[in-house]
Amino acid sequence: WLPDEYEKNKDQQYSVMYLHDGQMMFDQPTSPFNKGVLMKLYSLYAKLRYGTGFFWDVDKIATQLIKDEKIDPVIFVSVWNLAGTRRRAEYMPQKMITEQIATDFLHRESDIRIENITSDKYLRFLVDELKPYVDQNYRTKSDQSNTFIMGSSMGGLISAYAISEYPDVFGAAACLSTDWTHGDGAEIKWYEKQWPKAGTHRLYFDFGTESWDAPFEPYQKKMDLVMRQHGYTEGVDWITKKFEGADHTPRAWRERLHFPLTFMLGY
Repeated sequence: WLPDEYEKNKDQQYSVMYLHDGQMMFDQPTSPFNKGVLMKLYSLYAKLRYGTGFFWDVDKIATQLIKDEKIDPVIFVSVWNLAGTRRRAEYMPQKMITEQIATDFLHRESDIRIENITSDKYLRFLVDELKPYVDQNYRTKSDQSNTFIMGSSMGGLISAYAISEYPDVFGAAACLSTDWTHGDGAEIKWYEKQWPKAGTHRLYFDFGTESWDAPFEPYQKKMDLVMRQHGYTEGVDWITKKFEGADHTPRAWRERLHFPLTFMLGY
């Protein structure tokens, strides 16, 4: 997705934000959720149940923020997920999931199997294939300080993992409703030693209090301790927000999307 001014300002370069669960980002005719009778019926069901269906409306929200001069213009690159079990295997941080953790928790509480986790390959695809293509074909600011990543739920997990694994590539990450319960917070323990020191990164975390978000707060508090241990200052280069009454749906993420966008892209 290119900002409205992209074709007019031929000399301007833009920051880039990579988005997980890409088919849920934009309510466009090209989305698979707007194709076929069954998907249209499912989308209607989601709208009736969740209020705004599957979509985050990133383009609409960003366009308004840019118009209001609250954020810099940005290019969004939305990467489709692999549905179901494959998505969870793709977004589950890989290096910290040992056989012991998998046996004691992951295989018991989840359908993710350690032998199927592909998150290291997924991040290599973003860094070694997709980003070079985007930088070559669009007018981007390709440096670390202008390269961002964002996702929700397990998309939050993989966004934090990207910062840990590729701190020289990604300068900021937004992790909405991060589902630390997968692996019982094994990622957080890993980040005690594998997290980049403060100084060149910005992190946004949040969580709700209802439905799937209900158990996240204790885990997020542990991650907040990791942030402090590595020298991050809350409100400066790191934010954690709690949203009372918010649930685990695209509607909830859409309603608060302006917070991470402003934090990462604000003037």
